[in-house]
Amino acid sequence: MTVLVTGGAGYIGSHTVHALVDAGESVVVIDNLSTGFSAFLPEGVPLFIGDAGDENLVAGVIAQHGIESIIHFAGSIVVPESVRDPLGYYRNNTMTTRSLLNAAVKGSVNRFIFSSTAAVYGNPDQVPVPEHAPTRPASPYGSSKLMTEIMLHDVASAHGMNYVVLRYFNVAGADPLGRCGLATVGATHLLKIAVEAATGQRAKIDVYGTDYPTPDGSCIRDFIHVSDLAQAHRAALAYLRDGKSSITLNCGYGRGYSVLETIEAVRRVSGRNFAVSYAPRRPGDIVTMVADVSRIHATLDWTPQFDNLETIASHALAWEQKLFHDRGGLPQHAESA
Repeated sequence: MTVLVTGGAGYIGSHTVHALVDAGESVVVIDNLSTGFSAFLPEGVPLFIGDAGDENLVAGVIAQHGIESIIHFAGSIVVPESVRDPLGYYRNNTMTTRSLLNAAVKGSVNRFIFSSTAAVYGNPDQVPVPEHAPTRPASPYGSSKLMTEIMLHDVASAHGMNYVVLRYFNVAGADPLGRCGLATVGATHLLKIAVEAATGQRAKIDVYGTDYPTPDGSCIRDFIHVSDLAQAHRAALAYLRDGKSSITLNCGYGRGYSVLETIEAVRRVSGRNFAVSYAPRRPGDIVTMVADVSRIHATLDWTPQFDNLETIASHALAWEQKLFHDRGGLPQHAESA
């Protein structure tokens, strides 16, 4: 009962691989290492360096390792970049998954967990946003993921595959044991940028838009700790192994924090009063995005362990300090003080 994890050396993927291995699962990873790090994988996990859309590679791994389930993380995730390069996003997210699904169907893999996003909703009509809300992506990133969801539904219907689509809200934090975290250079995650500022690697943090219709004028996000999200994938796998039907689930905590509140949380846990500057809104950014999480709690055997913004911030900070130390204290960013 081996699980193939695409993008398993990336941020969320590596945490999920650790969660699976900790639970005694047999895991194989495909990752092109464009944003992932082989060092973050548990010892003994086979890594195939290549593209999740390489059907020959995927077919060989399925046959060689007797793959029974696929958890698909591999893809591109930066909203502003998707606005600049939509074709790249449709290639990396939609077309890659089409090829991966083709290999899965040919290899008789009938369980599939897909890494999707709250960006499929666009600016929602209601908050918290339920899974049945209209899908109106505001960026090519969101559109590329929604297209993939539609494709997965159709493939599953035609070929007897069962799937879980997990729509992530804002993923943050790092492994509490310090085994892995977010290490991508130039990452755009708010908490990552804030802890880089707190460790002196950035001179300041930019806040994009302070005139939104929210209490403090900044966007509001529902953060989920990456280790809790990893456990949600384990729970989704157990759900599918029980023979349950395909389902789409929001992954968040059902609680919103503004950008400015999040920055203050990092200031508190770090004890550093780093500089903040204010910039215009960015295209594709959503005003308020908070998950309705009633369905995931009713469906999966999943109880979050780190549902606290300061806990998330402190784990992100500890990881960033470890990275900074491992680099010999060398700043990662040209604009560092």
